[in-house]
Amino acid sequence: MADIQTLILTIYVFVLAIFTGFELISKVPPTLHTPLMSGSNAISGITILGALIVAGGDGGWSNLVSLLGLAAVFFAGLNVFGGYVVTDRMLQMFKKKNK
Repeated sequence: MADIQTLILTIYVFVLAIFTGFELISKVPPTLHTPLMSGSNAISGITILGALIVAGGDGGWSNLVSLLGLAAVFFAGLNVFGGYVVTDRMLQMFKKKNK
């Protein structure tokens, strides 16, 4: 019974986070989206660290947990790389062009 309650609570927090995130992001003006995405690279870096800890851990479901940790490392790394590419493109717009 406790497992069902934990699952329901986890789903509730996840759905609440989705709605909260959507409301917060929808209120941000378009000119601030790229700087905010640059800041989110640090958060993805923390996600990579946590995913590495999870992927290397030895739990009861070690194969499943390691696979999910590996997927988290991949997707967080992709997010960091993409964020830096977009930030670099944004900064290139402000540089003077050589003729």
